[in-house]
Amino acid sequence: MSTEPDLLIADEPTTALDVTVQREVLAIVKRMNAQAGTAVLFISHDIGVVRRLCDRVLVMKDGEVVEEITSTERLTVDTVQHPYTKQLLAATPSVDVRPATVSQEGSRS
Repeated sequence: MSTEPDLLIADEPTTALDVTVQREVLAIVKRMNAQAGTAVLFISHDIGVVRRLCDRVLVMKDGEVVEEITSTERLTVDTVQHPYTKQLLAATPSVDVRPATVSQEGSRS
């Protein structure tokens, strides 16, 4: 990365990292992209990271591209077209960041 390449191929670069280190690595990749104009081919199964990092997504199944998504805003089960892409997104865990509330009976909801 120190040589500011024209293309950086990142194959699952953050899979084994904890969230803090992952965030730092992704920030470096984004900075390289913005400052040096380095194109990044980011290969990942982490849909959350893909949504935050990528401008365009190609979904592959059995070595073949089955769908191209040109905006990660459209990367939802309701907006994608291919059944395999729908399956991938449906299998992605969602994170509910709303705090749990306690009812008057004391049970959490």
